[in-house]
Amino acid sequence: MKAVAINGSPRKGGNTEHLLKAVLEPLALAGWETELVQLGGRTIQGCRACFKCWEKKDKRCVFGKDVFNEVFEKALEADAIVLGSPTYFADVSAEMKAFMDRAGFVAMANGCLLAGKIGSAVVAVRRGGATHVFDSMNHLFQISQMVLPGSTYWNMGYGLEPGKVAADAEGLANMRHLGQAIDWLGRAIKNAPPYPVRASREG
Repeated sequence: MKAVAINGSPRKGGNTEHLLKAVLEPLALAGWETELVQLGGRTIQGCRACFKCWEKKDKRCVFGKDVFNEVFEKALEADAIVLGSPTYFADVSAEMKAFMDRAGFVAMANGCLLAGKIGSAVVAVRRGGATHVFDSMNHLFQISQMVLPGSTYWNMGYGLEPGKVAADAEGLANMRHLGQAIDWLGRAIKNAPPYPVRASREG
């Protein structure tokens, strides 16, 4: 099984990355193939609602000069997708928002490509606003018919300067437990019958 963590923070090596690595660690120990992908700080544009993905149905966005298709392909190959974002004015980073909008739309256009996959959201925050960031990423998972594991708390870690989240013992324990929960859920799904995908825009 494979898990991909997508870091929406433009700060490489920052708190969001630290939290995502804590989620992937128990998965790697359990034998999963894991990958951390840096999205933030790379060129990615927002969705233009051109509907070309609905016409072409080739599992890609027609605007292929940025990083979207590369990262989305990794998400499609994974059994579990962990999205991570810092808290910017009580919401996700601009890069993460662009990825979410395009990923959700391309997936729907091609027969609900994300349905049945595991989805988890991870948030780095200085003080407030993390719950809304958490909700924003979970909204993508839920409308995409993905499966969300719980953990010991909402998946957020506290710290401002890069690396400060390492002092949030409860937050890091939550991330490690989340990784264990993803492993448990992944094994359960592997032995389950096919997910009952329902095409979007049905009556």
